[in-house]
Amino acid sequence: MSVRQVLRAATVVASLAFVAPASAQTLRYANQGVLNSLDPYTLNESTTHAHLGHVYEGLIARDQDLKIVPGLAESWETPEPTRWRFHLRKGVKFHDGTPFTADDVVFSADRIRKPGSNLQTRIAADVKVVKVDDHTVDFILTSPNPILNSQWDTWYIVSKKWAEANNVVDPTPAAATTPSYASLHENGTGPFMIESHQPGVKTVFKANPNWWRKPEHNLKEIIFTPISSDATRVAALLSGEVDVIEPVPLQDIARVDSSPNAQVLKGPEIRTIFLGMDQIRDELLYSNIKGKNPFKDVRVREAFYRAIDVEAIKSRVMRGLSTPSALMIAPQLYKLHGEFKRAKYDPDAAKKLLADAGYADGFEVTMDCPNDRYVNDAAICQAVVGMLARIGVKVNLLAQPKAQYFAKVLNTGGYQTSFYLLGWTPGTSDAHNVLYEIMGCRNDPKSSRGQANLGGYCNKTLDEVAAKVLVETDTAKRDQLIKQGFEIEQKDFGYIPLHQQALAWGVSKKVKLRQRADNQVLLYWASKQD
Repeated sequence: MSVRQVLRAATVVASLAFVAPASAQTLRYANQGVLNSLDPYTLNESTTHAHLGHVYEGLIARDQDLKIVPGLAESWETPEPTRWRFHLRKGVKFHDGTPFTADDVVFSADRIRKPGSNLQTRIAADVKVVKVDDHTVDFILTSPNPILNSQWDTWYIVSKKWAEANNVVDPTPAAATTPSYASLHENGTGPFMIESHQPGVKTVFKANPNWWRKPEHNLKEIIFTPISSDATRVAALLSGEVDVIEPVPLQDIARVDSSPNAQVLKGPEIRTIFLGMDQIRDELLYSNIKGKNPFKDVRVREAFYRAIDVEAIKSRVMRGLSTPSALMIAPQLYKLHGEFKRAKYDPDAAKKLLADAGYADGFEVTMDCPNDRYVNDAAICQAVVGMLARIGVKVNLLAQPKAQYFAKVLNTGGYQTSFYLLGWTPGTSDAHNVLYEIMGCRNDPKSSRGQANLGGYCNKTLDEVAAKVLVETDTAKRDQLIKQGFEIEQKDFGYIPLHQQALAWGVSKKVKLRQRADNQVLLYWASKQD
C-alpha cells in the first residue's frame, strides 16, 4: 500500500514565523574554526554544513526541533517500498539566475557519490536517481529504506550548468592542495549569497533578495571571521566587535552571562565525542611497535578504554558541562540507551590487559586531535595522554587546527591516523547512521559504508545487523536490532565513547537566535536590533 507524505512549506513557515525588526542589519559572527572550502561535498562536518547552509539548500530541511520539513522538494511520497518520488519546488533559482530543475538533483546525486566526496553515504551507491519530468525525481532502491531522506538537509543541491561551466563536475577532496572553483565560489539557492571569501580569514554573506521563501531574519549581511583564541573571541563579544561566537569557553560562561552586553545560550548537544584506534593496518603508521598492530588485539583496546576516566574529564576539563556516555550515540536519539553501562574505569586492570597482550612495558603511539573543533578538544586529548601514561603508554599528541586535522585523517591515500579524537552528530538523528558510517566495515570499494570509520573497525555481524535496521519498519523490533548492534561493538571495544558536550553560544543582547541541538549556528533564524 502506498504511503504519502505531503508537507507544505507554507504551513511550516507560518508555524515558525516571528516578527523581526524591519531595519536590515549586519551581523558579525566568530567561530573557533575556519571555513576553507565552499564545495558542499568536501567535508562532512556540522560547522561547515551550517556555514554552507546559508547559501545552499537540500531537498528537505530541518526545523529548530530537528524535525524534517520541506526544502527544495515541496512534497514526497513512497508509491512502493523501494521507490521514493520527490516533487520539486517550482520557481526556484540559483544565485546566478539559473532555474532549479530535476537535472540539478540527478547531477548532485551523482556528484556526491564520486571519489573525493566526504558525503558519499548520503545516497547509497545502488540507488538509481531518475528524472520523471523537470520537477519530479524518483529514487529507486534495491531494498526499502524508511529513513532515506533523513540526512538530506545537508545534501546540498549543486547547479549542473554552473558545475559543468566551471569544471567542477567532480567534488573537491578535503586533502586537496589546490582549491577548485567550487572551493572558492558558490552558486546555491539559499537565503544568502557569498560576496567574498578569503579561506581561513573572512567570509562575507549578503542576503539573497530573490530567495523563494519569506525570510525569517532581518540581516543584510553576515561577516564571518574565525578567531581561534578563546580569550580574543570572548573579548570581541563583550566589546561588541562581534555579535555571536561559538563556542564560549567553559571557564568564561559566568563572565559572559554577567556582562551587560551579552549572554550565553546553553543547551544539550547530540554530538558524541569519542576516541578511535586504527584496527585495520598490519602495522601502525605512527608507533614504535613494528611488524604488528597492537590495536588488533581486543585486550589492548579494552586496556585503553579502562584507562580513560571520563568522570575526571567531566569535572576537570569540561567543568561539569558534559554527559559521560556508554554508547556512541546521545541518549536523546536512542530510547534504550539507559540499558547500557560503561566498562569500569580501572587502570590496574588496564595494565594487566596490556601485559597479557604482550605489552607489559607499554608502547608509543601518536594521537591526532583537533584543537579548534570541539569544546576543549585539545585539553581532552592532553588529559587522555596523562591517563594512558599511567598504564605505560606514551602518547605523542599531534593537535592541529581542524583544516589540517581533517586533511590528514581523511587523506584520500588512506586514513592517516593511528589513534584519534573525533566528534559525531548523526545526520539522520538516528542510530543507523552510527552503525553504518562510524562502525561499518569500510573495505568494500562498491559501498560507502564506514566512510567516517577512520580506524577501520570491522565486524561483519554488526554490518548484517545494520542492514536489517535499515529496512525494519517496526519500531520495537528496530530498537532491539540497534541494541544488538551496539552490544557487538561494546564487546569488541571498537571505540571509546567519552561524552556529549554542552552547547554554549555567546550572543549579543541585541540579537535573537534559535539554538539547535546539532550545534549548527544557523543565522537565517537571527534578528538584530539597532
